[in-house]
Amino acid sequence: MKAFTALMHREFIEHKGAFFLGPMLLLAVLFGLTILAFTVGRVDVHLSGALFTVAPLIIYEMGFFGLGFAWSLYLAVTLFFYCADGFAADKRNNAMLFWKSMPVTDFKILLSKLTAAVTILPGVVFGLALLSGVLLFGVAFATMSINGTASVGTLGAIAGIYGNVALTLFTALIAALLWYLPVMALVGAIAAAIGRWAIPIALLLPTLISTLEWVTLGGLHPFATNTWRFLQYRLAVPQTDYVDTWFAAAETATSGRLGVPRFDGVAASGEVLASLDWTQIGIGIVFALAAIYLASEYRRRVNDN
Repeated sequence: MKAFTALMHREFIEHKGAFFLGPMLLLAVLFGLTILAFTVGRVDVHLSGALFTVAPLIIYEMGFFGLGFAWSLYLAVTLFFYCADGFAADKRNNAMLFWKSMPVTDFKILLSKLTAAVTILPGVVFGLALLSGVLLFGVAFATMSINGTASVGTLGAIAGIYGNVALTLFTALIAALLWYLPVMALVGAIAAAIGRWAIPIALLLPTLISTLEWVTLGGLHPFATNTWRFLQYRLAVPQTDYVDTWFAAAETATSGRLGVPRFDGVAASGEVLASLDWTQIGIGIVFALAAIYLASEYRRRVNDN
């Protein structure tokens, strides 16, 4: 267990530039731009404070969701390149010889990389996303304080909103990691076998598989096959009606035409979990473990030879 923990810690150390230092730099830039916008008069604090009051803090809710969506895009891209590159990093820096000298199997090494990809690495980015929400939290309360509309009740309302949105973002992150686990494992397995060429191959693989079905079994075109329809379903982002309905109501509320109920993080999180195809997730976990195992066996045999 200690060896496995050490392997995961190694993954964080080797990739902290993408998963910690880079996001910290982005967060610092965001903070600097926010301070600059208010200090040079680009944002009217009295107007923005009144807007927070008129729109029942919907602006803060939507802003926090927007930051969460932006961080999720960053995380998705970073995890893809991590799986496409990190699983082959041992070959380039000769670290494989060191790990081969220890009682650590190739399967455990690759499994530690996949585990890091769904735990500590996205966890660090999510923590920084929460920190950016605190930044937005401070801006919202500061503008209302300057406008004279802030109160202890308002502070509690903002804290409640923060908790509800953070809970929903956390649930969505867990759901996405479970849903896309087989994709990350497949990209990592390809990288373990062929190195950095896994990036273009992973991008083209769905089209190649669909084209193979079209050539062998027929169809209108390569994008009208059972394989392509399954891939579209399996690669689609899990969505819920609650969040979509609330966003539509919130956009209407900001125009002053209609009120909107406070966002309920528990209800939204429940819908996120209920919308998942848990059978497919179970199959995906088995597929991911099988892909990592096959890649480890290939790596072991190639290196031994």
